[in-house]
Amino acid sequence: MVSVVSLLLLLAVLGLHTLASAIMMRFFRLRLNTTGGWLVYSVLLPPFPLFVSTLLFTGPLGIGFDMGSPAVALSVMIALPMALGFTIDVLYVPAPEEYELPDTAE
Repeated sequence: MVSVVSLLLLLAVLGLHTLASAIMMRFFRLRLNTTGGWLVYSVLLPPFPLFVSTLLFTGPLGIGFDMGSPAVALSVMIALPMALGFTIDVLYVPAPEEYELPDTAE
């Protein structure tokens, strides 16, 4: 049976993963001046730190509970936060083109 504490800790880790993936995707979206390059980097690079933090939180720290299979655990701890982070970045944060930046002195 799942305890309330383990469920709350799991939700906290999911929140941190969502925040981290949204920040990473936003960083790539701002820094890469290509048409679809930010999308490729946003899909390929953020799973690695999320996987490492998943191993850290669920391994030595023991946060969370047994989800049944590794596929379910990885989809909940990596794919779900990436999808939420992508949604937050694309739908709820203004596009980089909407910001007016001052001219840089050269």
